[in-house]
Amino acid sequence: MPEGDTVWQAARRLHEALTGKTLTRSDFRVPKYATVDLTGRRVLGTIPRGKHLLTRFEGGLTLHTHLRMEGAWKVYGTGERWRGGPAHQIRAILGTVDRTAVGYRLQVLELLRSTEEEQVVGHLGPDLLGPDWDPGRALANVLADPARQLGEALLDQRNLAGIGNVYKSELCFLLGVTPWLPAGALPADRAEKLPGLAKRLLEANRDRPVRQTTGLHRHDLFVYGRASRPCLRCHTPVRVADQGDGSQERPTYWCPTCQTGPAPAAGTPQRWRDRYRRTG
Repeated sequence: MPEGDTVWQAARRLHEALTGKTLTRSDFRVPKYATVDLTGRRVLGTIPRGKHLLTRFEGGLTLHTHLRMEGAWKVYGTGERWRGGPAHQIRAILGTVDRTAVGYRLQVLELLRSTEEEQVVGHLGPDLLGPDWDPGRALANVLADPARQLGEALLDQRNLAGIGNVYKSELCFLLGVTPWLPAGALPADRAEKLPGLAKRLLEANRDRPVRQTTGLHRHDLFVYGRASRPCLRCHTPVRVADQGDGSQERPTYWCPTCQTGPAPAAGTPQRWRDRYRRTG
């Protein structure tokens, strides 16, 4: 599931593979850009912004992509077999003499003038892995609506950019509160820890192939994906329920013993337990 750390990794792969090189292949497999050809343009670089990717080309053009839930950028060498999925899932191909970047299942793909990048990322809050990181502003944003559930406030990229559903659940566990706790009810000492803890989690994982929050050898995550399995601290079965306004499916995991605060009524939706079961 792409979050700030995995998007940062994707940006690094694209940057290292393409920057400074001239495109020898350009193929956008979406109707709006099907006739666009960037062949002959030099790639200036790729940067992450929260969960967004901005790939810049000479001539003042930027390719804006967003991975959403299932998107991915894969980079292949000359003659290497593409393994990111079936061909019909490919949305973009950027090739040079020795590398080819293939975008699979990209939910957002648009070309814009580089001077217009703020139109697509200007709404974002401080980026946990970016040069604009401001912990004080991030915390103020999260607490700006005291009645809003903490989990929803953390997912709102306008508050701070980079947290997704995995880190939402893990961060709330480490803070010892449920994701349904009103943000304004978060104890002051834990609120003070929130920005730094979130940043440390993403920084620790931006260079790892497998996301890890526990520091334990056999278990990668404290609660996410562990529905009905024992909590790694207290052995109470971890619970899972949907959180949100119903417009998106957001399975949310928590330990009813280690985390205080409101929670949904008892009962775990079977669809979450089946779909998001993990082995770690």
